[in-house]
Amino acid sequence: MATATSTSTTTAAAALKAHPHQQPPTKPRRRNNNNNPTRKLDPPTIVSPENSWCCPASKPIPTHSRRGGLPIDPTGELDPVEDYPSPNSSPSSSFRIRFSPGSLSPVMDFTPALSNGHNDSYNSSFTRFNSMLNAGLLNPMSPPPPRSSPTLFEMMASEPEMANPKPAQIHQNGVAPPPRTTHMGLVQDKQALMMQRVSDLLGSRSPGNQFNDQTNSDIKLTLSSKDGFSVSMSLHRPILIAHSRFFAVKLSDRWVKQQRTTPSSSPPYNVEIADCDDVEVYIEALRLMYCKDLRKRLMKEDVPKVLGILKVSAAIGFDAGVLSCLEYLEAAPWAEEEEEKVASLLSELRLEGVGAGEVLKRVSLEVANGTEEGNDNEEVLVKLLHVVLEGKDEKARREMKGLVTKMLRENSSHNELRKESLYSACDGCLQLLCHHFSRAAEADLKDVGQIARQADNLHWILDILIDRQMAEDFLKTWASQTELSESHSKVAAVHRYEVSRVTARLFVGIGKGQLLASKDVRFLLLRTWLVPFYDDFGWMRRASKGLDRHLIEDGLSNTILTLPLAWQQEILLAWFNRFLNSGEDCPNIQRGFEVWWRRSFWRRNGEQERPRPLRITAATIEKQ
Repeated sequence: MATATSTSTTTAAAALKAHPHQQPPTKPRRRNNNNNPTRKLDPPTIVSPENSWCCPASKPIPTHSRRGGLPIDPTGELDPVEDYPSPNSSPSSSFRIRFSPGSLSPVMDFTPALSNGHNDSYNSSFTRFNSMLNAGLLNPMSPPPPRSSPTLFEMMASEPEMANPKPAQIHQNGVAPPPRTTHMGLVQDKQALMMQRVSDLLGSRSPGNQFNDQTNSDIKLTLSSKDGFSVSMSLHRPILIAHSRFFAVKLSDRWVKQQRTTPSSSPPYNVEIADCDDVEVYIEALRLMYCKDLRKRLMKEDVPKVLGILKVSAAIGFDAGVLSCLEYLEAAPWAEEEEEKVASLLSELRLEGVGAGEVLKRVSLEVANGTEEGNDNEEVLVKLLHVVLEGKDEKARREMKGLVTKMLRENSSHNELRKESLYSACDGCLQLLCHHFSRAAEADLKDVGQIARQADNLHWILDILIDRQMAEDFLKTWASQTELSESHSKVAAVHRYEVSRVTARLFVGIGKGQLLASKDVRFLLLRTWLVPFYDDFGWMRRASKGLDRHLIEDGLSNTILTLPLAWQQEILLAWFNRFLNSGEDCPNIQRGFEVWWRRSFWRRNGEQERPRPLRITAATIEKQ
């Protein structure tokens, strides 16, 4: 049997001589509806190892017949190195993809492409098939396997591909993409895209620009990455040493003299920089040395690319590139995820002397304000707080309250807003509420809308205090507002029900354990505000959007159940009577009532009927 690496150029006609007495099968003839007497015979065919039927005998099967894949070896082994030259290969230098065993990424280099004429050969599997055919193991006259006709959906799906077949992609400079395989496709696609971008960078330059100009260059610089990718370009030593301190040292006059003394050494001199983190960014930085207007060139790039160029420019001592990158970063907008990258890179490079501080002022208050950062932050927060409390547009106030609350929750661990500042704003709102409430109680409805406004402000500040665990003093202050509670019934419910939302928020906080106060303060809160809360519950339920009735009812039940049993009985019996007469306009705290009932009667009866203790007597066993 033939080996797997056979490269014989035996033609299909030679394969047919294996059986001289057998005629090659022909395809079935189709009837001609036009009654044409002439009949055209199909070319001879042989059995193919792929589908066990026919393929034209006049067209040998090439070795690389499968699109985008490597040649299949029946032994399961790959050749050590397999080259894939482009179709238009020539003896001149060109990019070529080389696959090495054990490497997942192709290597791009400048090597002369081979062109050795005709190289068509049978596939190794086809050679093995001919051997089986000669041995009489297969019958070439066997009919083709049955194949179902394509469905209408399959025909419609394949129609665009048949009408517009995709040509094979050949990159500029002869760089061909590596073939795609199932386990290496993602890596190869990434490498192919990078090769395309590098090829564009090296091939495109404005008139008069000498970047990668081979006519008068004296340095051939090769950049290689850690994954084996390498690329060479033609550069000019005077430009490199004029813009980069790194190249000024490496390519000094002394180095040139040493190169001239070396036998068979003449320009261009080969220089290699290995283990580059990003070859593409390195090329961009070198290309900037040939630009007259660096700032204009960087305007075409984005922030991540400029950060990469900045890092390379700082590494090779390209001061003009560093300054241009910093000017770009100072003026260009950043995305939210890019801010940390900018600050981290600038801190790592330590470029304060060349303008990095101006860039960091955008994201760092410490650089701009120095040691007064804490006081300034509190002043800003207090100012924002008062602006929201005094705003005139209700829709804008609601949006800004949510924004300020979110920011304060995110920065609650920094304690930038003191307790005194919050209670100062709270006391101002409470005084205005009492003032406008007393005027409304006396039938002065000129500024009656301020009642709901100030009550809403108190509710918002209470949320902030509860989040920061500072609301115990507010609970005491609100529970002692007996004068406000007594005048509550003198104001129409349409104006006063927002006040009861503050009471409801305190009930929820106590019921969830967010407020820890003494039983006297909790009882004082219920005695002062429970009846006004009952009176406004119907209005709250109908007028307040997004009101969670069950949350408030559970909070009220838990607040009552935290009191001594005698106080629970007083409050819950009064609720029982009110609920039977008000129905939906009264909060349903039936769960709390049931808990009180079990505590008051079931356990008491259980104590009276306590079972007698079990007496255990010792038993003696006589030995026999």
